Amino acid sequence: MRLLVADDEVNLAKALQAVLEDAGYNCDVCFDGNSAIRLISQEIYDGLILDIMMPSMTGLEVTQVLRKKTMMPILILSAKGQDQDKILGLNMGADDYMAKPFNPLELVARVKALLRRADAQTSELRRGELLLNLSSHELWKNDRQITLTPMEYKLLSLMMKNPGRIFTKAQLYENINGEFFESDENTIMVHISKLRDKIETDPKQPVYIKTVRGVGYRFEV
Repeated sequence: MRLLVADDEVNLAKALQAVLEDAGYNCDVCFDGNSAIRLISQEIYDGLILDIMMPSMTGLEVTQVLRKKTMMPILILSAKGQDQDKILGLNMGADDYMAKPFNPLELVARVKALLRRADAQTSELRRGELLLNLSSHELWKNDRQITLTPMEYKLLSLMMKNPGRIFTKAQLYENINGEFFESDENTIMVHISKLRDKIETDPKQPVYIKTVRGVGYRFEV
């Protein structure tokens, strides 16, 4: 799993990165709110550890922006231990809160718990008429089951988990199959076309998988 740590205390951010990587996670770091928003728009993260007091955008502002786009687990950190800060952060959409200073091992335990809860809550994805079961890999449209190939399932689940996000063909391929080469662009286009044939009422006028001309694809409801 891949995590992002956003904290303007550079030494702390790098220390948390080391602790989380020792616990088996891939972890990136950034040091301000705008960078956190930019990275999350470019990469797939399973969770975010976010400081409240940061330049450019506070952690609360970042949380507010992200909650309009994603239900990614968010754990807020703050040097402020006041209850009002904790309540404000949780009301903004954060999933958990820790006051500095804290035990790094407790942070790892909190992150693991957040990710477990997120997995349990996302065993099914419902978008419009589509219902995707992430455990059985079954897709239903209304009461009709739709058979997907493994590649189609990976593509659809990635996009359904990130509605509204624009993916380039390279990003889709890299998140599913690894390293992308120019020759793989046609492969993605073929799979997207087949997916549309299966899930769209009119594949020529797609409702779910939209083409963003010159960029890639976006899943909408």
